[in-house]
Amino acid sequence: MMKPFIPIFLLLTSLSWPTQAYDTYQQEEIVQKVEAFFGQGAENIGEVVQKVFEDHGEPNAFIAGEEVGAALGIGLRYGRGTLSFAYGYDRPIFWQGPSIGIDLGVNVAKVFVLIYNLPSEDLLFQRFPGVEGSLYFVGGIGVNYLQSSDIIVAPMRFGAGWRQGISAGYMDFTERAHYNPF
Repeated sequence: MMKPFIPIFLLLTSLSWPTQAYDTYQQEEIVQKVEAFFGQGAENIGEVVQKVFEDHGEPNAFIAGEEVGAALGIGLRYGRGTLSFAYGYDRPIFWQGPSIGIDLGVNVAKVFVLIYNLPSEDLLFQRFPGVEGSLYFVGGIGVNYLQSSDIIVAPMRFGAGWRQGISAGYMDFTERAHYNPF
């Protein structure tokens, strides 16, 4: 009995290849991590997380850290934290960046950044431009979206201090801390 001959190219074309599938975090898991990170002071944090999930779905990485910023028309921001991927890899990360706009004040913030469509940590080391509005008086929480190519970062800031205004700028992620925001 003769076995049928199937050309190799037919076998290869019948296989289904995965398309950019990432391990992702579920909404409940992120809400628990965000509530544990921000603590009891952040009210309505679940609603903020829900809004981000409605807008962009499930992230495949996040950063938990802190930052300090100041502005008098021109602003500066410096931060540090831990980058965590859904598949279990963690590493330290830093960011800095300038801003310009109608912005005034000083703030210190805990920052939880949801990251979408990040295939490799190396692709995070770039500038993510965006616009941010802020109004801190003692404390508050806010979120904005920054994007470069297909990668989206959504920093949620729970800040203390006094800062208000709107500005345009970027977050520049790096492997080491830099004092030059440019």
